[in-house]
Amino acid sequence: MKFSRAYVEITNICGLSCSFCPPKSTPTATMELSLFRSVAEQLRDYTDEIALHVMGDPMVLSNLEEYLDIAQATALKVMITTSGFYLDPLRREALFHPTLRQVNISLNSFNKNSVSRTFEAYMEPILALCDEKLAREKDFFINLRLWNLDEVHSESHFNERLFALLESHFSLEAGMIASQISGERQSIRLASKILLHFDRYFEWPSLENTTLTHSYCQGLNKQIGILVDGRVVPCCLDSEGIITLGNLSETNLGKILISKRSSTISDGFSKGICTEELCQKCFYKERFKRGVAND
Repeated sequence: MKFSRAYVEITNICGLSCSFCPPKSTPTATMELSLFRSVAEQLRDYTDEIALHVMGDPMVLSNLEEYLDIAQATALKVMITTSGFYLDPLRREALFHPTLRQVNISLNSFNKNSVSRTFEAYMEPILALCDEKLAREKDFFINLRLWNLDEVHSESHFNERLFALLESHFSLEAGMIASQISGERQSIRLASKILLHFDRYFEWPSLENTTLTHSYCQGLNKQIGILVDGRVVPCCLDSEGIITLGNLSETNLGKILISKRSSTISDGFSKGICTEELCQKCFYKERFKRGVAND
């Protein structure tokens, strides 16, 4: 069994309250380095890449580099997803760690919060990171996420303002970005390995959803999730651990993956059947019908 990626929540602390994220009911916590080391050592037999994100923002951690050192020691490449609010010069330096493969920055975070920061103040450190990457000729990707499209390209005022800034900063032709938007999932190149990535909003799975559907899903096939306390879940959208398959503080990953519950879930997905209620009430899996994979 080999996963394309494992999502490891080294912290569930974000510091923001984005309207597109579900409310968090679990206590705030950060994964102990000792547990992360154990997690990384177990994951290296099952994947080559880990994403340090489920709900929290890894950039809030002052010792992020220690986690990256452990990942490097276990030959794991790292993807980081951040809101962009914690990219001061000191924290940015951690993103030039040799084990880093990609940084995802959720640009939606700016206008979906009530923080007292101007658009220019929000974008300045993000663009500074892009400039530093190019100046230092580093090979990792920066993926600027704009997941706010709907049938009429929602958030049009914010998007137009953003496009103008990006076109000016990266010396692109005025109107170039808007002219290339298809209304579907896509990426537009801004500079070498710096992309503006578009997608639609998605609804987080919830047991309160009333619609039940069945479909294939990448959970326990191409991905797996490890929550901050060591609980193993089938995918990165089970942030509350509703489908807890085991805990790496108590059981090794190999045993968890061959457990009856894990096998039943995986076998069901291969046949287009969701055996868990949360999976039946998850709409994100509909994206896989179009052949869309996670970034």
